[in-house]
Amino acid sequence: MPFPEHPGSYIALQLDLNGTMIEVHPRGTELIPGSAKEPCQGRHNPNASYYSATHAAISIQTSENHIRSIAEREGWHVARFDRAGFFDVIELWVENQLLIELLPPALAAKYLNFMQPKQLKQFFVAA
Repeated sequence: MPFPEHPGSYIALQLDLNGTMIEVHPRGTELIPGSAKEPCQGRHNPNASYYSATHAAISIQTSENHIRSIAEREGWHVARFDRAGFFDVIELWVENQLLIELLPPALAAKYLNFMQPKQLKQFFVAA
């Protein structure tokens, strides 16, 4: 279905208990890292760089501190962000190029609650 936050983009939902989804964006759409206090930013670039809008949200069985220690060791950008009051994610930028949204156990329950059909229907109808 169309993804209301990004014109021309779509979201594919499995509607499973894990909240599986994939965002599909037009060619040239880029997500770039924000600062430690600002989430990633989207933009369209007709001369696309090595950044991509392709990313995944993944529930994992490790702590936010462990994620941060890996990012620090590798020199990768990492920060925690609120997604419009619905849920929080840890943005991990693999090689400071590819965004992976991580949901450790402390964050996963709120995300999974949001990704249920009833809540998603309300979100998309309101958008």
